[in-house]
Amino acid sequence: MPWDDTARCEHARRALRYASDVTDREWGLIAPHLPPPRRIGRPRTADLREVVNAIFYLATTGCQWRMLPRDLPPTSTVQRYFYDWRDSGLWRTINNHLVMDARELEGREASPTAGVIDSQSVKTTESGGVCGFDAGKKTKGRKRHILTDTLGLLVGLVVHAASVQDRDGAPAVLNSIRARWPWLRHVFADGGYAGPKLKDALRRIGGWNVQIVKRSDTAKGFEVLPRRWVVERTFAWLGRCRRLAKDWEKSIASAEAWVFVAHIRLVTRRLARYCYAP
Repeated sequence: MPWDDTARCEHARRALRYASDVTDREWGLIAPHLPPPRRIGRPRTADLREVVNAIFYLATTGCQWRMLPRDLPPTSTVQRYFYDWRDSGLWRTINNHLVMDARELEGREASPTAGVIDSQSVKTTESGGVCGFDAGKKTKGRKRHILTDTLGLLVGLVVHAASVQDRDGAPAVLNSIRARWPWLRHVFADGGYAGPKLKDALRRIGGWNVQIVKRSDTAKGFEVLPRRWVVERTFAWLGRCRRLAKDWEKSIASAEAWVFVAHIRLVTRRLARYCYAP
């Protein structure tokens, strides 16, 4: 999609308090998946819509927790909900439901049968946690190893040290989606996944067909490779959230959660723009 005047008008969010705030339609897509108030204990006083707005604000701007604007919920409240939903796997669950809705909107089956896998090496900070050195990209940090469907929607994610090669990290990514996306068994990948080592590892976790899409030996200059450009575009989409410019998190769980938050932000906007959210 070219970023022209028409696109700018279509994606404008000037009427909102902050551009990262959810609209009524976007909130209608997220709210049904959030946990209800507890039946015992102190009644809930936090507005979950404002909590989601604060989390999206953090993801979009990349600011520190303590830099949240004062008209959003307190930092401690937002942190508590973010970590609770991270630990319960809620971010991944919301993402999966939205992916199915987006696929049906495009006239596809809810569950994909093919995907595209790739990784992105990002620098870490002094916060600590798992870290490694990617000799190919000359990057010290972590890898975001993702699997998308053929539309570019995120269906699988594992974050690991940058020192882990793609063919060694791929089994963990594919194993993480076996139960959730049982029909996805054909995977497009680049040359970094070629070789018998990955095939032997995949035999132990199920039947997978990995198709390597290689660049032509006679090609000169830039060349768009079939299927592989889809996952690269997804990385570009996720990169619109400045929280992902680096991996600021100490824990792998938080690093994965922020990727899901960024993708949920993307898909809810797409769904709200083209369909009615109750």
